[in-house]
Amino acid sequence: MIFKISHITEYSYSDKVFFEPHIFRFKPKHTPHLTLKDFTINIAPEASGFSEQTDIENNHNLFCWFDETHTKLKINAYSLVEAQENNPFNFLVHPPEYLQIPFDYDNNTNQLLKPSLIADDLSKEVTAYLKGILSDTNHRSVDFLVELTKNIHQDFTLESRETGNPYDPNYTFKKKVGSCRDLAWMQIHMLRYLGIATRFVSGYYFVEVENPTYELHAWVEVYLPGAGWIGLDPGHGILTSTHHIPVASSAFYTYTMPVSGIVRGNPEATLKHELKIDRQPF
Repeated sequence: MIFKISHITEYSYSDKVFFEPHIFRFKPKHTPHLTLKDFTINIAPEASGFSEQTDIENNHNLFCWFDETHTKLKINAYSLVEAQENNPFNFLVHPPEYLQIPFDYDNNTNQLLKPSLIADDLSKEVTAYLKGILSDTNHRSVDFLVELTKNIHQDFTLESRETGNPYDPNYTFKKKVGSCRDLAWMQIHMLRYLGIATRFVSGYYFVEVENPTYELHAWVEVYLPGAGWIGLDPGHGILTSTHHIPVASSAFYTYTMPVSGIVRGNPEATLKHELKIDRQPF
């Protein structure tokens, strides 16, 4: 199938501002089952210079710098992605010691994964929640990952919150409500607490409903040797598959934001965005 993605983001300011250098992250990633067939991005005002980069975590960054002052910044990104049907359970965890929790990564793997193992302190309520699911799944790693993702979907209410950083994991757990990025950030620290390398993913998720309303979506990826990075979507209680289109992934959610940069000035600012995803057969 083919996904056509139109993503428009517009910042408006009550007075003129100067844009310090900005990083834009809108280009979908190539994966074993996703092929980027076309990508264009238009930025207004036009940048005085730009550099396309691959960052330290293999994400595509468009680094732009600007002249003069402006009252608007508009980004119009268009992507055409070809997706093959994908079975999210088509993997083999190897060696076998990673089939049970707890486990330890080998030294070289641990060094590479260190940023994705940094965990916040979790409350006793959160750790008890984890221990209960671990016990129910007999500490089997894949079963635990599946059940934890399902349980978060069942036990927490998914809400829309367009702006703002993810809430603290303990706050989200206590509130039992969160945006997709709140639930993802909470699950990341739950898994890191157990010594499982986990990173934050920002991207698009296509849903088959009438008149869908789309926002940028967030989920998580965990690393299991043999299987590689496995996508989990706590907002929907599933492993990621054909309808998930990643744009950026990082141990730190700030490095997945679609727009990163500072404006010089102190006017009032408003944000508007429009996201459309259409699916077409081959």
